[in-house]
Amino acid sequence: MALRVGVIGGGQLARMMVPAAVELGIDVRVLAEGPGMSAAIAATAEGDYHDVDTVLAFAADVDVVTFDHEHVPQDVLRALVEAGVAVRPGPTALAVAQDKTTMRTRLTELGLPVPEWAAVRDADALRSFIDDHGGRAVVKTARGGYDGKGVRVVSDPADVADWFAAVADADGAQALLVEELVPFTRELAQSVARRPSGEVVAWPLVETVQRDGVCAEVFAPAPDSVGRIADLAEEIAVRIATELEVTGVLAVELFQTADERILVNELAMRPHNTGHWTIDGATTSQFEQHLRAVLDLPLGSTGMHASAAVMMNVLGGPADGDLAGRYPAALGAFPEAKYHFYGKAPRPGRKIGHVTVVGEDLDDVTFRARAAAAHFDD
Repeated sequence: MALRVGVIGGGQLARMMVPAAVELGIDVRVLAEGPGMSAAIAATAEGDYHDVDTVLAFAADVDVVTFDHEHVPQDVLRALVEAGVAVRPGPTALAVAQDKTTMRTRLTELGLPVPEWAAVRDADALRSFIDDHGGRAVVKTARGGYDGKGVRVVSDPADVADWFAAVADADGAQALLVEELVPFTRELAQSVARRPSGEVVAWPLVETVQRDGVCAEVFAPAPDSVGRIADLAEEIAVRIATELEVTGVLAVELFQTADERILVNELAMRPHNTGHWTIDGATTSQFEQHLRAVLDLPLGSTGMHASAAVMMNVLGGPADGDLAGRYPAALGAFPEAKYHFYGKAPRPGRKIGHVTVVGEDLDDVTFRARAAAAHFDD
């Protein structure tokens, strides 16, 4: 019998697990939120992941449950565990990824480098933090934010008055997270994978470029990072995975400052956009590795196929919506590029796919990746 992995969530991450599962002979089953999701190609069920009965029924005949996102409620996760389902990553680890204040608290307890931060529930507390940190700060909603959503740079508490109102409506059960505005020189990301038996492997550190809060470009390995920077980033990510008992892929987004400090920005306990380059650029992709890890199988090599790999996200896509109409020119002009599209309709700012090019010269690879992706822009 094939090993059976149930994936909760029907987005592009679940979609990209399918080819890796097919190659390994793993049976992937997807609980999609509804019709038309990216992973509809592998969806075996549709339903609300907030509903305990729906999720328990989906998980009844799989060997392990994993996730396309971190939003499954804790009561649903606990119900799965109580029913004897292997949940990877588990509820305790996911609780750290689900709430940014919890994440900052745990990382601080572990002595890991993070921006200065505080949990604030009112304008006075926020004003005090802003005044103590040069007149500007970053405010984040504790839950639900991604791709720049739920993040604002502020100089006055009035800039997040609507968020404070939402916190008040929640009877004060939640707080906003405020952090120093870090003077970073670049953003980095370190992906690792850990299996339940404790084995941990790491891919090369990458540099990322954001546009409007959304990842736009990824360079592997991160230029000028060999040595202390890369070693420190890997040490941080491996420690987080080990201390929090993460199972599967963990992506740690990082800031590098002018004085070469490395600070943890965000965590994702699943395959992540910053690791998509591994599909074409590494011996073992993050999607294959995630499946191996959650099934507690030996992990694969993370070495690169060439000296450089560059991934460009396709954001928005053609204004006329005719994505397929762009294929002939793009594929003909750059046959060495690898194109990945997610079955999503073009829409301004939306991640609809990515393009990866690998090679020996970073400047040449970057040029070709950007030019290939530009065929899908207007």
